[in-house]
Amino acid sequence: MFSVPHLDSAESFLKSKPASEAASAATPEVSKRSSFAQDEAKAESEILNTLLARRSVLPADSALSEVSDVALASSRRTAEAELQTARLRAEAEDKNWLPTIGPEISLTSLGDVIAGLVLEQVLYDHGRKKAERAYAAADVEVAAVTLSQDLNERSFTALALYIKGLRGQERAKVGADGLKQLKHFERIVQGRIDGGVSNKGDLRMVRTKIQTLDTRNDTAREDAATAISELQAMTGTRFALTPAAPLPNQAYPAVEPLEVVKARAEADRAVALATVERARQLPGLTAGASLTNDGNSGSLNVGNDVGLGLGTGARLKAIEASKDIAARQVDEAREDGDRLRKRLESNIQSLSRQEAEAQNLAQEGRKTYKLFEAQFRAGQRSVLEVVDVYEQSVLRDLDRVDAKYDRLLAQLELARDLGLLADGDAI
Repeated sequence: MFSVPHLDSAESFLKSKPASEAASAATPEVSKRSSFAQDEAKAESEILNTLLARRSVLPADSALSEVSDVALASSRRTAEAELQTARLRAEAEDKNWLPTIGPEISLTSLGDVIAGLVLEQVLYDHGRKKAERAYAAADVEVAAVTLSQDLNERSFTALALYIKGLRGQERAKVGADGLKQLKHFERIVQGRIDGGVSNKGDLRMVRTKIQTLDTRNDTAREDAATAISELQAMTGTRFALTPAAPLPNQAYPAVEPLEVVKARAEADRAVALATVERARQLPGLTAGASLTNDGNSGSLNVGNDVGLGLGTGARLKAIEASKDIAARQVDEAREDGDRLRKRLESNIQSLSRQEAEAQNLAQEGRKTYKLFEAQFRAGQRSVLEVVDVYEQSVLRDLDRVDAKYDRLLAQLELARDLGLLADGDAI
């Protein structure tokens, strides 16, 4: 399906690397832990579970699946680092309910230095510490969905380039077959001119059609070469163009689009942040102990971060309103996701119909061409009439190629939005 550029064979590729690298190149890594895997000792995340359970709709062992796998394997995305950072922050917040301890050094008015340790324990904080833990956990979920979106987008980009290469290759093949036949007509017209039957205007018309189709062929070949070069630059792999069939229409399970999943995670994070902000406005109770070389002491402290004032009530109402905003944003994302899915599904059906119609028109065009050709040999049709009919059949065939690959791209676009271009446990 694909080969590594600038190497004569897989054997030379393995021999050119150290043994450890060659072994890893020959044997795919199967023990990689998924980015969405969770610690069994902690509460499970429904969002991480749904990301982990998603499965690619790309047929196994197909050309599309291989392109996607290579694109994902060659990925070095910032979203991966951001997810790891979010996990570390969540791990740090997981024990925020424990007492804090820190050094204390002070200089008295008499010039004495007092050193010691200060121990503090929150007794009541209106749920602030719990909300901070919830915020960190939701931050992990947001980062996880972002990673899934990022890798599905990368897979789609690679597949779109591959399909662009396939489209250019097939268009060039259809055009080359048509060009061959048109040149045959050119020879016929030239012979008729030499025999005094036709005029040079007929030859000029045929050559114009040849030049137009030749230009289309050159553009198709250039598009294919450019797409494959881009794909090679993206993945470090030179792919051979193997035909790819459209995806089955029933390949999409009823899962939430990634944008909706992300909106839910962001809403959870926003609610947790609102809870933290609300707790900051209200007085809490903290126990403290000081152990110094000048003696020990203990205290109970009541207070908050920002102090109470005439604007406290309004701030609390604004914080509560932010929770409603988060819920509305989820509903809005769900509505947009449903609309986008319906639009793409309708577009896929429309392109499927267009492909079938273009194929039927091309077949009918070829039948009409054969009829006109027979009539031309019988002296009932002019050569230009035959050429026009043949050109129309070629154009209909090119329309069929475009509809075929537009349909496949729409299917992949829908799969990307649903997070179904990569297995969740492979991310």
